[in-house]
Amino acid sequence: MEVTQAEGLVASTDRSVRVLETSHPPAFYLPPESVIPRRLVRASGSSHCERKGAAEYVAIAGTTEPVGWRYPDPYREFVDYAGWISFYPGRVRCTVDGEVVRPQAGGFYGGWITDDVAGPFKGEPGTSGW
Repeated sequence: MEVTQAEGLVASTDRSVRVLETSHPPAFYLPPESVIPRRLVRASGSSHCERKGAAEYVAIAGTTEPVGWRYPDPYREFVDYAGWISFYPGRVRCTVDGEVVRPQAGGFYGGWITDDVAGPFKGEPGTSGW
């Protein structure tokens, strides 16, 4: 699994966690040590997941747009993955087993769509009431 952008490699690992949530394609979380040192910085903003806790955002060093998120102090059920990072495949290039990931519709969502995943998914037209 790799995450890249115009300046090159951001993260690479053969150890990730695939997380499924209702009405979303999976998100893959990469361990912090898979990120190239000094490639990511904390970005402004935060959000809350009722299952994982408070999220913080990360950006490519030298930029401000969030390209991913992590849970530095998650709820107990996700504690084994504290600090692991998931990326927005619409903002950086993500691959799973060599396949380029397609982003989930709607700029807020970070689902990773590959050929083995079928929708509909939240974020697509007509799904705002889910």
